[in-house]
Amino acid sequence: GAAGAPGQAGSPGREQAGLETVLPAPAEEPNSTDSAKAPKVNCEERNITGIDRFTLQILNVSQDLMEFLNPNSSDCTLVLFYTPWCRFSASLAPHFNSLPRAFPTLRFLALDASQHSSLSTRFGTVAVPNILLFQGAKPMARFNHTDRTLETLKDFIFNQTGIEAKSDVAVTEEDWEGPLPSVLTKGVDWLLLFSLLFLASFVMYATLRTESIRWLIPGQEHEHQE
Repeated sequence: GAAGAPGQAGSPGREQAGLETVLPAPAEEPNSTDSAKAPKVNCEERNITGIDRFTLQILNVSQDLMEFLNPNSSDCTLVLFYTPWCRFSASLAPHFNSLPRAFPTLRFLALDASQHSSLSTRFGTVAVPNILLFQGAKPMARFNHTDRTLETLKDFIFNQTGIEAKSDVAVTEEDWEGPLPSVLTKGVDWLLLFSLLFLASFVMYATLRTESIRWLIPGQEHEHQE
C-alpha cells in the first residue's frame, strides 16, 4: 500500500484485516506522554473471520475456568463472577450480554460464583458481581465501578487494553433475555437457611431442657416414694 496513508485508504473490510498484522507499541517507552498509546494490557486480538455471532459464554458447574483460559497466549478474556439471586448481577446482565458485540476480538465468560467457590476464593471475588480482565490465565485488572453499565465497561476495557469499542452497539431487548439472566432466580440462600435451622434446633433444645427440668422438680408424681 501507499507509505503515507495510515489506514485511511481501502475498504473498511481491508482495514479490519490489516489490524491483525499491526504490532503493539513496545511497552518500554518510559518517556511516552500519551498513555493511550501504551495500554496497560497488550491484548492479542483474536481472529474473528467466520464468526458471525459474538456472544457471552456461561460456564456450567462442571466446567473449569482454567480450561477456557490459555496460559500460553496473550489474548484477553473478561470474566464475570455473578450469582443468579444477586440483584446487582441481574441489573448488570443486559449490559454484560451486549459487550461481546462491542469488542468482538475479546472473549467474554461468566460463571456462577456460588458454583465455583474455589475460584472465587482464589481470585478474591467474594463479593458479586465481580469483573476481572484476564490476559492468558492471569488476572490483570478488576473493574471497580459501582455504576455497571455498557458505557463504564467499555471505558474500563479501553483504558486497560487500548481497544476501542464498536460505536454502534447498544443494549437491546435480546440482551435483557440472555445469555446472562437479568431476572432474579429465587435461589436458596444456604447461609440463611442454615442459620434458621440452627436457631430452630436451639429453640427446640432449650424447650426440651425446660421440660426435663420441670420433670425433676419434686411434685405430684413423686408422692408414691413416701
